[in-house]
Amino acid sequence: MFLRRNSRTRGAHTHVYWSLVETYRTARGPRQRVIAYLGDLSPEDPTLIDDRGKLQGRSAQLSLFDEPTEPQWASVAVRRVRVERCRAFGAPWVGSWLLEQLGLPSFFNEHIPRGKEDIEWGRMVEILVLARLCDPGSELSIAERWYPASSLPDLLGVPVDKVNDDRLYRALDKLRPLKNPLEQHVRQRFGELFEVKYDLLLYDVTSTFFEGQAGRNHTAKRGHSRDQRSDCKQVCIALVVTREGLPLSYEVFDGNRADSTTVETIVAAVENRHGKADRIWVMDRGMVSESNLEFLRRDERRYIVGTPKSQMRQWEAQLASEDWSTVRDGLEVKLCAGPSGEETFILCRSADRVQKERAMREHVVGRMEAALTQLKESAEKRPQNTASLHERIGRLKERYTRASKHFDVRVVEAPDCPPKVEWDRRDQQSTWAELSEGCYVLRSNISGWSADELWKAYIQLTEAEAAFRIQKEDLRLRPVWHQTAERVEAHILVCFLSFVLWKTLGQFCRAAGLGDCPRKVLDELAQIQMVDVVLPTQHGPEIRLRCVSRPEKHQALLLQRLRMKLPNRIRITGM
Repeated sequence: MFLRRNSRTRGAHTHVYWSLVETYRTARGPRQRVIAYLGDLSPEDPTLIDDRGKLQGRSAQLSLFDEPTEPQWASVAVRRVRVERCRAFGAPWVGSWLLEQLGLPSFFNEHIPRGKEDIEWGRMVEILVLARLCDPGSELSIAERWYPASSLPDLLGVPVDKVNDDRLYRALDKLRPLKNPLEQHVRQRFGELFEVKYDLLLYDVTSTFFEGQAGRNHTAKRGHSRDQRSDCKQVCIALVVTREGLPLSYEVFDGNRADSTTVETIVAAVENRHGKADRIWVMDRGMVSESNLEFLRRDERRYIVGTPKSQMRQWEAQLASEDWSTVRDGLEVKLCAGPSGEETFILCRSADRVQKERAMREHVVGRMEAALTQLKESAEKRPQNTASLHERIGRLKERYTRASKHFDVRVVEAPDCPPKVEWDRRDQQSTWAELSEGCYVLRSNISGWSADELWKAYIQLTEAEAAFRIQKEDLRLRPVWHQTAERVEAHILVCFLSFVLWKTLGQFCRAAGLGDCPRKVLDELAQIQMVDVVLPTQHGPEIRLRCVSRPEKHQALLLQRLRMKLPNRIRITGM
């Protein structure tokens, strides 16, 4: 389709009008036909049409068509040219592009039923997700501050006056029931875009705390806080990611739920949604219990898990031997057969961890030794009764819990003499500490793998830890201000989708040779702005052009490597 300029002369007057013309194929060749006549234009006012065929000052019906027309010329008063409405363009535009790559707009249109609402709920969900990616904040902050200052009204076609906190809250309610189909859709798109294999899954648990009482949320409870906020209620979030760190699934648990009790629930949920494939589960030692390992072995699931430090004593002889193999500089591993023969234990020793743990041990042991010396001198200068000395020794052991096992402290009583404090270093404990420092043990039921292959698979668990760090720090998953369980679940789902966009951009960056640096790319492209350039004409009417600022050299290089084409102009569909 294209716009055709027509003219008709009657006497001394020439009337100009425009028609919408369509080209179609026939057996005799291409033909053209008029779809609609779009009205008359006066030749005295040629500035009413811009170079995209949009009527200025009239209805915006012509902005529906992309076919360019021959530009009309007008004299511009250069001294009165001005720029208005500078808005953020780069980050929202990148986020919208990522949504399209993942097929999320069409997913929302398909799964959220259309009612009598003015704005599609899928559009409101997109606004929530993009705001969480670009500039995380509350729903009120999105409606009153971020959205009007961004280019999303033009990119999504949702006017500013249609976005308010009430509509955003209701969009959360529409999104929450879509958690399971969303996970399946994202998994499918990851496979299509990046050929992701789900043969190795990394599982970890974190917590996020509430601001407020959260009295209407039955899952908000006090428990072990990873955020050092034991004074606040919290919920626990279990996350499953691939070896590349791409999110696959998550679950929300009560705030006082122990990590080890979540394993069966999350494994069953993943298998119900994504099928029972031959996967390898990787978990840290906080998930390990004999019942969990028995559950994994029951259906021949394979696993690589960490082992509590307390179980390292049984491998004392192997730790002392010299038959270690080097994986890389500063890291040694060793395979040991398990007692039952069904499992393999992997002993690992890190030179960096040796130095760190030794420095920590020497620090706390030195402080307790100084405190014991001070206590002994105090008892000699000012005699005290036995009960008081035992009480002071107990307080020292409580303060220096990690160091107390290195000392044998006692109160010595003698006739006609005040009680004294004596202590000795436990050489056996010090010897074991030096031997085990920097060491940890893994266990697995995978056969045929070398020690370095098992260790490399386990160390990828850092991808799950990085996922939590990104969601908490960059996407501001914490703290949670919502008070009801349903809104909290929807808030976490929005953060999950924003993290999906984050990792998608990271995969595109990696494929373009830019490394895994989505935050750096977003920050650089966020500097690109959209402005309205107003050109007053000599005849009076003003030409308004919505333009995108030209990227700097480094920004243009990023766009080129990512194969993203930045538009020069944005059609004005409303003010």
